Amino acid sequence: MKFAFKEIVTASMVLFAVIDILGSVPIIIDLRKRVGHIQSGKASIVAACIMVAFLFIGEEILDLIGIDVNSFAVAGAFVIFFLAIEMILGISLYKDDKPQSASVVPIAFPLIAGAGTLTSILSLRAEYYVENIIVAIIVNIIFVYLVLKSSQRIGRILGDNGLSVIRKVFGVILLAIAVKLFATNINQLF
Repeated sequence: MKFAFKEIVTASMVLFAVIDILGSVPIIIDLRKRVGHIQSGKASIVAACIMVAFLFIGEEILDLIGIDVNSFAVAGAFVIFFLAIEMILGISLYKDDKPQSASVVPIAFPLIAGAGTLTSILSLRAEYYVENIIVAIIVNIIFVYLVLKSSQRIGRILGDNGLSVIRKVFGVILLAIAVKLFATNINQLF
């Protein structure tokens, strides 16, 4: 076991930026309005399981289906890009059947443990010890759970205008993450 505080903090900050749960508050509130109930605990646990599983077998799964990490990252960049466009422009590109409840889809995957998060986990694995990344995942999941649980309160405090501003600001941040993810990985493909 090689626990290193600096690695845990750095990995936590990277995951925090990519998961961007605060930027997702407007999406979560909108989902809560549509389906009435969000299973915060279930969504958090499933997201944590997906992230830890991907930490250990992500590359093997991608190898099995013939996809390299860089292709996965570029695909993740496109998904994040379109999510950011939705947030910034206030439009809806993704049409889904009305979900019965919001927990595994779309909250655990792809909102929390989406392509960007999974790609980041693979990138972190190349640099840091696994146990430090697991601690970083747990720290982020606890924060995600607290935000999911108090999303209605956060929504009331911020109001519609506050949520709109936060959504646009985090949309721009998400757009920047998408561009960086794309730029970092596109060179490796050619």
